[in-house]
Amino acid sequence: MNYILFFSAFLGIFILLNMYISKRLIKKLDISDKAKYYFRIFLFANLIGIACYMLARYYVNIPNWLYFLFSIPIGILFLLFCTAVIYDISRVLLSFAPVMESRRKFFKKSLDISSLAVASILTVRSLYEARFINVESIYIKIKNLKEPYNIVQISDLHIGGLIDASFIKDIVQKVNALNPDIVVITGDLIDVDVLNAKDVLDELTNISSKFGTYYIVGNHEYFHGIEKIISAVKDLGIKVLENENIYIGEDGRGFNLAGVYDLFGYRTKTHMPDLPKALLGKKESPTVLLAHQPKFIKEVTSGVDLMLSGHTHGGQLYPFKLLVGLQQPYINGLHRHNENLQIYINKGTGFWGPPMRLGASSEITQIFLSGV
Repeated sequence: MNYILFFSAFLGIFILLNMYISKRLIKKLDISDKAKYYFRIFLFANLIGIACYMLARYYVNIPNWLYFLFSIPIGILFLLFCTAVIYDISRVLLSFAPVMESRRKFFKKSLDISSLAVASILTVRSLYEARFINVESIYIKIKNLKEPYNIVQISDLHIGGLIDASFIKDIVQKVNALNPDIVVITGDLIDVDVLNAKDVLDELTNISSKFGTYYIVGNHEYFHGIEKIISAVKDLGIKVLENENIYIGEDGRGFNLAGVYDLFGYRTKTHMPDLPKALLGKKESPTVLLAHQPKFIKEVTSGVDLMLSGHTHGGQLYPFKLLVGLQQPYINGLHRHNENLQIYINKGTGFWGPPMRLGASSEITQIFLSGV
């Protein structure tokens, strides 16, 4: 991947967001010119922080406390942008409202104050919400399963930066407390060069389950040397499902667990998903498929009873959920895709970018799988 192009495009988007906030929010606020000046200085400093975040993410090693400070501006700018859009629409509607001019000015002043207050409250709330990882317990029934199974799913850890060894150690402890039969990791495990993640990855060797831990790659693995990442995960004793399946449980009483490469492989022309190959040789038992992106479900026509995915982060910051919904058929939770196929989407156990979540808490999923 061309990182310079990615960096430029990423920064360019945030420059445009900055310009919109400046012209459509700050310029219209009923505050002094001096206050507007300092507000724009804040926006510029925020933009510098985003550039530093990208450099720290992929090029420069820095202390975690500094990485934390550099990551926050992404969330702040996004929430300010959403506030600016709502403010802009509200201001236009107010201009057409049939009210006296004195009352219109009062409403305008109230709109200014409430907009800034809401943006501040949501920023603090999203930082607070990201501190907690919830265990989501879900009961799923599939046809012809002879015995119940306890599956624990984690996804989108995005190891690197703030997702360090202590973070993963805490995840492992929570997973082990659920006494799983198997643990599945549905992609986007690593988001840095694998050489910089060895100590963090090693914590995953402490996962304990009856039938082992299974992993599929997500789209972010393609950015950092997918072959090296797969090799490193295998060295941990974790089974990587590469367009293949494995049988879980006693013969005739268990289920097939299949896994495919991510859809991003179609763009890179390497490690491309191949569902027919992944299902080849599976036994006459129910089948659970691991596929990172929910939209892979469009390629599933038969032979699969349940698909487990991640990728969406549940939107991570609530307004972003609306954009995710334009690209993915499902965003989070359990859905029945058709008569024979269900899908569950984990909201992400880690996070990408700022340590901020709003309306989409971090998640470890405990799936109680049973027969109909």
